[in-house]
Order: sequence, then C-alpha cells, then structure tokens
Amino acid sequence: MPIIAPTLSLDQFRSIIVAAFPELEGAQFSLLTEGWDSVAVDVDDALIFKFPREPDAEVALAREAGLLAAIGPAITMPVPELQLLQNPRLFSRHRKLKGEHLLTADYEHLADKERQRLAEEMAAFFAQLHALDREAMAAAGATLLDSWPAPDYILERAVPLLPAERQARAERTIAAWQALPPDPHGTIYGFFDGHGWNMAFDHQRRRLNGIYDFADSGFGPLHQEFVYPSLVSADLTARIMTDYEAITGRVLDRERINLLTGILHLVEIAWEADGTEQMLPTLLGFYANWAGRQ
Repeated sequence: MPIIAPTLSLDQFRSIIVAAFPELEGAQFSLLTEGWDSVAVDVDDALIFKFPREPDAEVALAREAGLLAAIGPAITMPVPELQLLQNPRLFSRHRKLKGEHLLTADYEHLADKERQRLAEEMAAFFAQLHALDREAMAAAGATLLDSWPAPDYILERAVPLLPAERQARAERTIAAWQALPPDPHGTIYGFFDGHGWNMAFDHQRRRLNGIYDFADSGFGPLHQEFVYPSLVSADLTARIMTDYEAITGRVLDRERINLLTGILHLVEIAWEADGTEQMLPTLLGFYANWAGRQ
C-alpha cells in the first residue's frame, strides 16, 4: 500500500497549507509526528492540519470528519471541528484544543477535587455519546469496532513475553474472558479511546479542555468504554464509573471492566510482539500494574 504523508518535509506541508490558506504565509509551522494514521502540522499553536499517512487513513479521516460533525453539537465536551480539503491530497484543518496529554504522573499530582472534576466531565462525555441515536451515527459513518484478536492469538504471542510469575494469571484472565456472556447493556456508539493521550489537558489550570482523535470510535460493547481511562489511573476509572452510573441509571459490572482491562493490556502486548520493541516495556508495565492490583 503506498505511503503518502511521511515522504513530505515540513516545507512541503507548509507549501500545501499556504496554497489553501495564503493568510498563513507568515505563520510559524511545526511538525507533530505522534499520530499513527496521520502526520499533524501545528500552525501558530492555533491550528492543526492532519495529513493521512496512507490511503486507508484518508478514508478514516473523512469518516472522522463526518462523525465529529454529528457529535460536536450534541455534547458539552469540546471536540475538534474538522474541515476537509483536497489540494492536491486530502487533509484536514481544525482549531487546536489547547492542552497537553494527561499521563499517570500528571494525574497523581492532581488534588482530589481536580480528579473528581475530571471524572465528572469524562462521565458526562461518555453518557452523552452513548445517548446518541444509532441510526444517525451510522449515517454519519459510524461502524462496528474492530474485534480484539482471538484468545489463541493472545496466548501464543503475549503470554510468553510475560515474566514466568505472571503467565498463569494471564492464562486465567484469557479463560475468564472466553467465558464472558454478551455485554448486559448491549452495544452503543462510544469513543473507546478515552486515555490521556487523547486529552487536551491544561496543566496550569488543571482542567480538561477537550477530547480528540475519534478515528477509532464506533459501535461496541458498553463496558469496554471504561477500560481505556485506566491507562491514566485506576482511580480515574473508578470515579468515572460511579459518576456515569449516577447520570445514566445504568449499573456497571466492575469485575467485567477490570477483566477487560487486563485483556486490553494483553492484546496490546500481542500486537507489539513483532514490533520494534520500543513500546513493549511500557505495555508490559501496564500489564504488571494491572496484575499487581488483582
């Protein structure tokens, strides 16, 4: 599959942007390379331009723009408003949500009232997303989430990479996952990526300014939504669940969410088994932290 964006330099990206927006000729441009699917260019710390890395990512970007057009007016959480352009290739423009990632160390420095405010905002965000009309979201481009890989795949690729003392726990976790009945709350449209790398968090004011990266959102089992905040903190996940229950009246199965959290960590280890090993120590650390709480 042909690669698109990485072949271009910052100057080339700048030329494409200025051709579409001549008023930005004198602006400051910087390259943001953290996205898996797209290369992002920051302009004057005010605008973000996203350039897909490959054709599949172009499809995903167009889909994300359609989803955000439906989501933005329906929720209180600030999200990007993507404007799509094609000159000469597809790319997008949106106003930057000011803030940085929220990592575990950052969360641990928050006061209790700041943690609680964040949890309440995330719970409201999830509740509002889950209340969106399924047919309307399907028309906007929402599809079923990609399934996690089969248990045998995880057993073969992830478990051997764990320390010996963690392997039996992993095998039991996978067996328990296999035995899970369908989600008691069924499927909803959700974000399914609510970790700190998708947050625009103002560390000076200690406030969440918005959420971004809806490319992986879609229809999936409700309980799976609450797995991803644990990448920031298990405390944050617990607070979000309590507030979500108060907003929606739904009762969440905490044991189910905890089990799915362990499976997510194993899935990501399995996916990275043939990678560069750059992320593997971090992923193994996530699993070790989870297993240590059991």
